[in-house]
Amino acid sequence: MARRRTAQTAAERILDSEDTSLLDVVDHALNKGVVLSGDVTLALAQVDLVYARLSVLLCAADRVLPNEDEDFLERHRSRRAAGRRRRGLRA
Repeated sequence: MARRRTAQTAAERILDSEDTSLLDVVDHALNKGVVLSGDVTLALAQVDLVYARLSVLLCAADRVLPNEDEDFLERHRSRRAAGRRRRGLRA
């Protein structure tokens, strides 16, 4: 019987290549974004005292804020002027 080829996932396409490096994996993760989730429980004498659910988004900044100005000083000036306008001060 002929084996039917299944569609590859994104991870399989990246990792299947023999010349894939760690840089390729990190670059792809930053371009697409990765969410890491975890739970932390602090307990004393088998009594849960603190429970925290943590989620972290890892991706390139231009993916989160695609319309941001690349020039840091210009971005700072525009945010500062917008804050002054909100507070009713002179820009």
